[in-house]
Amino acid sequence: MRSTNNIQIRQAAAVAAPLPPWVGLALLGVVYLVWGSTYLGIRVAVRGDGGFPPFVLGAIRLGTAGVILLAVAAMAGRPVRVRGSELRMHAVSGLLLWVVGNGLVIWALQRVDSGYAALLMCLTPVFVVLIEAGAAGRAPRVALGRALALGSAGIALLSVPALARGGSDPLGLAALLLAGLAWAVGTVYQQRREQGADPLAAAGWQLLFAGIGFAAVAALRGESAPSPSPEAWAAMAYLVLVGSVLGFGSYVWALRLLPAPVVMTHAYVNPVIAVILGWALLGEPLTIWTWAGTGMVLLGVVETLRRR
Repeated sequence: MRSTNNIQIRQAAAVAAPLPPWVGLALLGVVYLVWGSTYLGIRVAVRGDGGFPPFVLGAIRLGTAGVILLAVAAMAGRPVRVRGSELRMHAVSGLLLWVVGNGLVIWALQRVDSGYAALLMCLTPVFVVLIEAGAAGRAPRVALGRALALGSAGIALLSVPALARGGSDPLGLAALLLAGLAWAVGTVYQQRREQGADPLAAAGWQLLFAGIGFAAVAALRGESAPSPSPEAWAAMAYLVLVGSVLGFGSYVWALRLLPAPVVMTHAYVNPVIAVILGWALLGEPLTIWTWAGTGMVLLGVVETLRRR
């Protein structure tokens, strides 16, 4: 009995132990880099006849990552079992963030140019600020609004070349707006309803529910079984281990340590990372719009971090 109590005490201490602020910023840096790189990973994973169908990709990627995170948490002696209310919270946040938020982006990118997608998804931090302000019964702070405006303007400049080519679609644009709103609602809901579960286990449960949701959508859409190429399998492995296990685990943990508007600055930084990687790995051109947009994005992020 004493041994069991000691294990429970160690598990509770592992969950509740305070961490210094720089750990949250380091985790946010991981989210910046990792989720910026997943743009290229998804592009390779779904490309051509040797790629995965998009929602089958989501089901395999997120379901596998969820199982891995839960297994790692269990092997590390962290509490994995959760109560019914916690399980519902993980299910709701996982479905909002991934199946609705990420799923609508995947669907919209079949109808809308990627420039529009980057531009509209940068509204997600704005949605977070408005939702938090509404829940607190106060107006958003002017300084934070100015920082968000800088980031949004930077993404707009980054998107100028793509916007100039056209490629908009009303349904696609509406889907992107709803995707950003769903991600914002899921983020605020998760942060406010979090009941102290271990971050690794929480991320694992959310990804597992998201994988199940993606599998249901893939079945409803009638997506066929994939015959992926070796390159697609390699991209899938990267998306599972780095994009989901490392990236989403860091995201959930960062939300424990930092204000949600600060964590949501990833919506500005991720497209910049994607553009830089596209230039470095795929030879995509860097234009004056790229440099101007990147500068404004960085100013907006610095202002947000300074104010919060």
